[in-house]
Amino acid sequence: MDTIKAVFKNKSVMKKIGFTLMIFLVYRLAIFIRMPLINPLQFQELFESGFLGIMDAFTGSALSNFSIIALGIGPYITSSIVVQLLQMDILPVLKEWSEEGETGKRKINQLTRYLAIGLAFVQALGMTYGFQLSSGGGLFAWGEPNFLTFTYLALVITAGTAFLLFLADQITMRGIGNGTSMIIVAGIIAGIPGMFASMTSDYITSDTAGLASYATFGIIIIVYLLVLVGVTFMQSANRKIPIQYSNRPGSSKFKGKQESNIPLKINSAGVIPVIFAVTILSLPQTVINFIPQIQATNFGLLLNEMFNYERPLGLIIYITLIIVFTFFYSFVQINPDKMSNNLQKQNAYIPGIRPGIETENYISKLLFKITVIGSLYLVAVAILPILAAIFFGLPTYVQIGGTSLLIVVGVAIETTKQIKTDVQGKSYSGFIK
Repeated sequence: MDTIKAVFKNKSVMKKIGFTLMIFLVYRLAIFIRMPLINPLQFQELFESGFLGIMDAFTGSALSNFSIIALGIGPYITSSIVVQLLQMDILPVLKEWSEEGETGKRKINQLTRYLAIGLAFVQALGMTYGFQLSSGGGLFAWGEPNFLTFTYLALVITAGTAFLLFLADQITMRGIGNGTSMIIVAGIIAGIPGMFASMTSDYITSDTAGLASYATFGIIIIVYLLVLVGVTFMQSANRKIPIQYSNRPGSSKFKGKQESNIPLKINSAGVIPVIFAVTILSLPQTVINFIPQIQATNFGLLLNEMFNYERPLGLIIYITLIIVFTFFYSFVQINPDKMSNNLQKQNAYIPGIRPGIETENYISKLLFKITVIGSLYLVAVAILPILAAIFFGLPTYVQIGGTSLLIVVGVAIETTKQIKTDVQGKSYSGFIK
């Protein structure tokens, strides 16, 4: 409550919050600007479930509306992941840029944006053509489309993605939080009231509503809140590695209060492993959805069994991919060798562990242990809505847990920290004056 009161008293922070809300309003208005030449009624049914339904949730229903920002900020996320992976000694130039400080960071950001624009154009072209195939040729309101028609629509959608990147940059510079993350969260949160309104209509106010439906509604709300609390706790949980400095005298008087430590997050990979896994599973599913001719073939049935996480084999592959990517990305984010070298340069050491290779091995083993917990946590949250739909017959719009909740909670925690930092910075400045 003290922090909330301090926020309302801080004009600078309130201006940032107001600016962010204004950008959100512009973003929401852009969702309802539909693409030209398109018949919107032809592809609404494609977004009832599956990968397209997930992507539609990330874009705040912009995809199902086929608006000018139908791709959302997705191409930028994909390009960021690709560029980050290429910095791991795959492209020496990118590794050099990553070590050049602010200058290198600006070069990498520029490259990421160029790659995002290129990916957006390719995705928009393929998506528009795929919708045309899956709708049986009835996507366009009039006339037969040609290559120029698809290119024109792809350019409009690419421009929409570029516009979203501009809005995200404005939030980062003048608003609260990371602009890219805030745009994604705005799209996800926009769909939450609709989910609860549909639940109320189906379980409370419908003609068939009864004691059983009332109980189901209450259980869903309770489980949703429990999952929200659990995700918040796990996103903030960390394992602290105590360190000491050889050039600083120890003092048992202050032991436990002024000890230095390195916090390792239980879930250091964030939501990236789940996004990776969903993306890989989505590719064959997208092909099946966009080319109806192969759906009834043996090949199409095999693809659906392997890459549909609502099927047993697909669910096993989905869980395996999340675990593998969690370990991979955790060790990319936290390099034990680099951390050991940095400790040596700072004349620091872990009590009871020799500097050098022993410190590196200790950090590696500890990171492996906490990543086991983190990967199982990610799996539990990711498959919870799938299991709820399979075993309890909940509608697909009821999302208890899932990728969306992970993103919202993670961004909310980081944004809250930034707001506290801004408020405290103002207080310290006034105290010094």
